[in-house]
Amino acid sequence: MQSFVVQPQAYPDKRAPADRAADFREIADRYAVPPAEAQSSRCAQCGVPYCTVHCPLHNHIPDWLRLTAEGRLREAYELSNATSSMPEICGRICPQDRLCEGNCVIEGSGHGAVTIGSVERFITDTAWEQGWVEPLEPGRPTGRSVGIIGAGPAGLSAAEQLRIAGHDVHVYDRHDRSGGLLTYGIPGFKLEKPVVMRRVERLAAGGIHFHNGFEVGRDATLEELRQRHDAVLIATGVYKARALKAAGNPQSGIVEALDYLTASNRKGFGDAVPRFDDGTLDAAGRHVVVVGGGDTAMDCVRTAIRQKAASVRCLYRRDRDNMPGSLREVAHAEEEGAEFVWLSAPDAFSGSDRVTGVRATAMRLGPADAGGRRAPEPRPDGGFDLPADLVIKALGFDAEDLPTLWGSPDLGVTRWGTVRVDHRTMMTALDGVFAAGDIVRGASLVVWAIRDGREAADNIHAWLRAKAASERVAA
Repeated sequence: MQSFVVQPQAYPDKRAPADRAADFREIADRYAVPPAEAQSSRCAQCGVPYCTVHCPLHNHIPDWLRLTAEGRLREAYELSNATSSMPEICGRICPQDRLCEGNCVIEGSGHGAVTIGSVERFITDTAWEQGWVEPLEPGRPTGRSVGIIGAGPAGLSAAEQLRIAGHDVHVYDRHDRSGGLLTYGIPGFKLEKPVVMRRVERLAAGGIHFHNGFEVGRDATLEELRQRHDAVLIATGVYKARALKAAGNPQSGIVEALDYLTASNRKGFGDAVPRFDDGTLDAAGRHVVVVGGGDTAMDCVRTAIRQKAASVRCLYRRDRDNMPGSLREVAHAEEEGAEFVWLSAPDAFSGSDRVTGVRATAMRLGPADAGGRRAPEPRPDGGFDLPADLVIKALGFDAEDLPTLWGSPDLGVTRWGTVRVDHRTMMTALDGVFAAGDIVRGASLVVWAIRDGREAADNIHAWLRAKAASERVAA
């Protein structure tokens, strides 16, 4: 270990930008065994591992790096799998530059962080290939049933832990495939879909019941699910697109990011997608403007490039250093041909039947806002026009009005619309109804959803055990 002084940092080789922009395959292959061991050996084995501290799952990163460096890959996988429900997925899509790798001690020393995410992916992909990923083994049956609303990362992580605890688990999701944003939101060049599907298939084989195409409020109310199960977990995520305030109202050509990404991912599955096939959600040959600076905006930019757009520009109201998305994603997009127009915001759209252009306002960074970030403000001398016949709004997501949609006015929500919980127990205002993931914390990272799902499962299990004990005493 500690070979960082002689072993340079080396990520897996990326395919050439022109090659990877031509398909939706992941942009880099994983390590072979020798470079994985060599890169793992760079770990400094810190007494206080900041990588672990800054990982929401508190993965035992230095330990499985050491095991990988020693060639003990199965042990490395088992240790990685002990704290994460989806390590190969986190290895692909976590913003390691803001989490574990961004807080690596040797990164601060100028030697370049250990390539933690790439090694994490290598370990678990190898485990799948070698047959080390064991089937999900349910625990001793408890006779209790848990309903989970939402088959995204929080719901799937909770389902796995609850099934291991011996509960009967039913997962309800509005989509025809499980996985949530892992399936329909994140493009294949970041997360190929067989990686997600094999996780879902493992859970189904372990006895978890999936009810796809099931919409709470339409197929059952929340109260009806409460009657059906001993406990319910709300893990829907947040899907309501934030509004874009700009003058002009073209009848077509301005679309929501999630609609756009879902259509692209469905085409990857081979589905019939009428709004893609008629050109509404297809960027081919279009001058595309994406509005936003988060990871969803980066996904839209890079998807449009792969759909062979005539041009792709991203408008963001702050500068590169103050954008919320991963800087690695920005670099990948620039390599593939995207143009970033920093310090700019749309002011108006031109066109009547279809959008034909964007009138943008130049911005500057003013004093810091309440959150400590410098607030963007319009420059009095700035304004310019961009051609556009497809505008994609990627401004983030808010919670849907679940109490109204689900016919459950007693479900407490915050002023942001997220579900209100007791953060010690993760229970809502309704007895036996819990909530986890983005529907509680707001739009966030997959790794936080996984952590929340695992913690919710622990809390639900403890509540069900206490309830059973109380019933035995009463009897």
